[in-house]
Amino acid sequence: MDFDALILSRLQFAFTIAFHIIFPSFTIGLASYLAVLEGLWLVTKRDAFKTLYLFWVKIFAISFGMGVVSGVVLSYQLGTNWSVFSAVAAPVIGPLLAFEVLAAFFLEASFLGVMLFGWKKVGPGLHLTATTLVALGTLMSAFWIVSANSWMQHPTGFARLPDGTLRAVDWVQVIFSPTFPERFAHMVMAAYLTTALVVGAASAWRLLRKGREDESGLALRMAIGMFAIVAPLQLFVGDLSGKEVERLQPAKLAAIEAFWETRTHQPFHILAWPDREAEGNRFELSVPALGSVLTAGSASAEVKGLKAFAPADRPPVFIVFYAFRIMVALGVAMIGLGAWGAWLMWRTPGPEANRWFLRAAVAMGPAGFVAVICGWIVAEVGRQPYVIYGVLRTADAVSPVGAGQVSASLLGFMIVYAVIFTVGVLYILRLIAQGPERIAEAPLDPNRPPGSAMAAAPREAGR
Repeated sequence: MDFDALILSRLQFAFTIAFHIIFPSFTIGLASYLAVLEGLWLVTKRDAFKTLYLFWVKIFAISFGMGVVSGVVLSYQLGTNWSVFSAVAAPVIGPLLAFEVLAAFFLEASFLGVMLFGWKKVGPGLHLTATTLVALGTLMSAFWIVSANSWMQHPTGFARLPDGTLRAVDWVQVIFSPTFPERFAHMVMAAYLTTALVVGAASAWRLLRKGREDESGLALRMAIGMFAIVAPLQLFVGDLSGKEVERLQPAKLAAIEAFWETRTHQPFHILAWPDREAEGNRFELSVPALGSVLTAGSASAEVKGLKAFAPADRPPVFIVFYAFRIMVALGVAMIGLGAWGAWLMWRTPGPEANRWFLRAAVAMGPAGFVAVICGWIVAEVGRQPYVIYGVLRTADAVSPVGAGQVSASLLGFMIVYAVIFTVGVLYILRLIAQGPERIAEAPLDPNRPPGSAMAAAPREAGR
């Protein structure tokens, strides 16, 4: 591989976005979880819900801040490393990213202060409203980012001007491109699964170390309920998204499944060793005809292989093939963990007392992050060699900079990220390991602001 400015710029963007996606995929789900916890606390008057809220809101604040910082870096790279892309596509992509800032980030930032510091300043209804609006803001942020990315996956509603730049002619088509509905649902459910797995792992860890703990037991059951329901739905939505890929991006689909020949009765390759030079797989562990059934709905359906496309138009196969299988394998494991946990919830003494299940829940804690990163690898690497599919090649979108400049900035990012994000993640893990602290206080009076009930709480249990 020739490490020129193009490859180095792609590696730099991949490196920074892999770090960034960890935090939004967690905070999107965690913000909604916090809104549910506060709402349940106000409705049921059960202090365990507030204890869990106070615990997870600290982790949310740190994760949100790290997500904002890492997201700003991506915006700068559009100018420093991908200036040609910015010049060509800014009239279409720019407003979508601006809407994300104006409609989503400003909403989050405005009410985040009330959410974090308003316990003694506002009433319970307003504080719940602030938490809910922060959660809504995270979902709106995901909406606009996925909308922009979906347009790049399958651009619609635009025209190319004589100077080569792009202009939107139908904003509805731009925002709601054909791949958007399934991809947005897929991303949001991935975020909820990621959060549920982290909450479940943290709660299981506490139960393994401390035995019975009401708050951890409650959080574990809530997490089980989430991934027991959402994980199977995610598999269904993922299948719908795959059908769209087969229709709109057949080269990506061929890379995902390591199909080389165009044929009916395509096999499903459980494992394979794709070889781009030989235009085939060195070995295959396959199920006959299942590939056509899964991708096109019928064994007799003809599915294109990579040889139907010019070599220059084929995405990398090996990394896409295995990233997809890791994502699917983790999804199946999530379904299994949810089914196991749901079964234990109907039995006595429940999942809190089953040490094998608790160990499995702890082991599955990072699975959501890994699955999200693998999903983005499939989406982005599978789109190659285009940055805007069928419109602008990645090689034509890079800035006119030298490899030395990009390598210096890449090395700088790696050093800074290694220090800052390692410290941040370790601090978050330390907070999670401490677990929720019970708050000794008078019974809840719904007419008082939430903060007034905390006045006598130990300092370490508050903010």
